Amino acid sequence: MSLPIDRRRFTQLAAGGLLAADSLAQWSWAEEADPNTDPRLMLLGINALSRAATMNYFADGHRGASMISAYLLCTENNLPPAILARMSEMFDLNWAKKKLCEPFPEADPDPKGVEKVRLALLDGGPVLRQVGHDVIFASLAIKTFRAQPQWATPERVEGVCQLIRSFKPWRDIDPAADVDPPPFSDEAAASKFILAEANSAIDRFRGYGQGFAGHMLTFGQALVELAELGEEELAEGCRTAFRKYVTVTRKGPEGDARRIADHGQSQLRPNELEYWEKRGDKTLGIGHVFKYPYGYYYLLAKANNEALTDSLDAKAHLLF
Repeated sequence: MSLPIDRRRFTQLAAGGLLAADSLAQWSWAEEADPNTDPRLMLLGINALSRAATMNYFADGHRGASMISAYLLCTENNLPPAILARMSEMFDLNWAKKKLCEPFPEADPDPKGVEKVRLALLDGGPVLRQVGHDVIFASLAIKTFRAQPQWATPERVEGVCQLIRSFKPWRDIDPAADVDPPPFSDEAAASKFILAEANSAIDRFRGYGQGFAGHMLTFGQALVELAELGEEELAEGCRTAFRKYVTVTRKGPEGDARRIADHGQSQLRPNELEYWEKRGDKTLGIGHVFKYPYGYYYLLAKANNEALTDSLDAKAHLLF
């Protein structure tokens, strides 16, 4: 396993050209995506991520991340085009036509754009910041800029970096010694670990909402995906923060936690058109309805574990 990378180590690698050389052999999402699928939602999402720091960094960052996640959920899982169309309709009725998603001026892309996003994330060190959203949003931005490098303009890159640096420390306790995820580059083992933690969290937080389980999926998925993108050292640099999140989640609801009614039983899932057709036009919240499924189906595919899939599916209605 690679040792966690820090900012100084990353700068040394970048200066020596090692990261650039390695990137030539890295997996490319753009090569695997359906070229006939319009990436409009992805563009709206990166615009929102890039502008969120000047607005409501937390809520608007979620909105941007949800648009990217929705697009990737559909394209990477080969969902029926009608699902992407329905999601696009929902975004158009809520956020897509607002200032948050407005276009940025045309400009030449910053050739060091992804590197700057990496450095902004590394500035957070091992600190757990607001449920790991600095990691989640950085991963989505890096993936987007890799897929569409022409969008990595200086203004967008700077906005994303400001957003990542906006997140504040949150329940930054020492990680428990027995919280030791597999290397994030071991996609199957790491995904199985994350899903098992989410599975337990669903039960632990019944009656309190499923934010802890949902963010176990999105935080963990971001780290596995970073490693898949060739950013293994960056992912491992976030290991301590993730271990802290797992430690916090295993403690369960705090004494003064707010009670939240569980979702009712349903057999519908987010990979089915009927699920989205039955959701109201204004039921987006701040975007978890798109972000949780993206992490969920990504990790299920990587883990490829039938028993874990069955166990999670039996209670997935609580998440979705």
